[in-house]
Amino acid sequence: MKLALVTDAWQPQVNGVVTTLVELVRELEARDHCVEVIHPGLFKTRPCPGYAGIDLAVRPARQLRARLEACQPDAIHIATEGPLGWAARRYCLQQDLQFTTAFHTRFPEILNAALKIPLAWGYALFRHFHRPSAGVMVPTEGVLHMLQRRGFRTLRSWTHGVDTRLFAFQAQPRLYPPLGTLPRPISLFVGRVSYEKNIEAFLKLDLPGTKLVCGVGPLKAALKARFPQVRWMGLLPREELARVYAAADVFVFPSRSETFGLVMLEAMASGTPVAAYPVDGPLEVLSPPPGSAAGGVMRDDLGSAVALALAVPRHEARQRALAFSWASAAQLFESFLVVARPCDEVCPADGGGSAAARKAVTPLS
Repeated sequence: MKLALVTDAWQPQVNGVVTTLVELVRELEARDHCVEVIHPGLFKTRPCPGYAGIDLAVRPARQLRARLEACQPDAIHIATEGPLGWAARRYCLQQDLQFTTAFHTRFPEILNAALKIPLAWGYALFRHFHRPSAGVMVPTEGVLHMLQRRGFRTLRSWTHGVDTRLFAFQAQPRLYPPLGTLPRPISLFVGRVSYEKNIEAFLKLDLPGTKLVCGVGPLKAALKARFPQVRWMGLLPREELARVYAAADVFVFPSRSETFGLVMLEAMASGTPVAAYPVDGPLEVLSPPPGSAAGGVMRDDLGSAVALALAVPRHEARQRALAFSWASAAQLFESFLVVARPCDEVCPADGGGSAAARKAVTPLS
């Protein structure tokens, strides 16, 4: 199968969406599929306003069209709702092509927090974007039900995975030499220092030991000035980040608007238990089947969740992470794809509508 994957989120950006897509492509290629990634690095770009570190393609329609026509893919997946996503959507509709999409990020909440744009407006725009999709891939059941209530259709539940070799299990927190000897317990946050992460809820907690933050984002400078006692580590290569996960005693996930939260799996794979609110994302990651390990603790009181998570055995955190594999995630993704150019039905003589209007969704598998 030849797949065109259109995404506004790709390397060198560092975030959960990029990690998800990079791992997905690697797994699909291991399954002998050919994946053509159409990303901002192939176009003229400019920085995303108010979101340093993310570059967006500028007027990509013509060049994107040429790439898709040269590729002639069997399937088209539009991963994001940015300039490339909108250009690919427009092209597919003009050419009467079927495609799938994904809902990775709650951008309406980000727009509301950053620009005070009403949530209803943001979701109306995103509902319009995804309406012609043959399948909208959503990472948790909670987000799926939320989108259903907001009028989204053709939703598909698609979980993610974790690289359990890179994020190797450590039975005890390891020393991370670049930090020297820090007072324990070490409470860690990894992610973009941005509006949707609710990181201030973590920074305000009165916790013993040391707080570490790995990541950059539009709020970093202001928060670093307000919380100088926190160790701010910036961006780290993933191999180095794995060492930091393994050095922590607890991973704190303060977001209330995450669609999944891949960093929780990375921490647990290393053996570091998670403390989080009982919201979408953590509910998916930290709610195991009966009799299985949870890998962390969810509470409405985040400080209480941290205290309880410190008592979770590290092998239980690892056990929970092992339930999420990229092989299974890629297989599920593949099952949701549809043929871009299915055979049109013959139009009836009574003028019952165009073939395109009555075309059945054609799955690849």
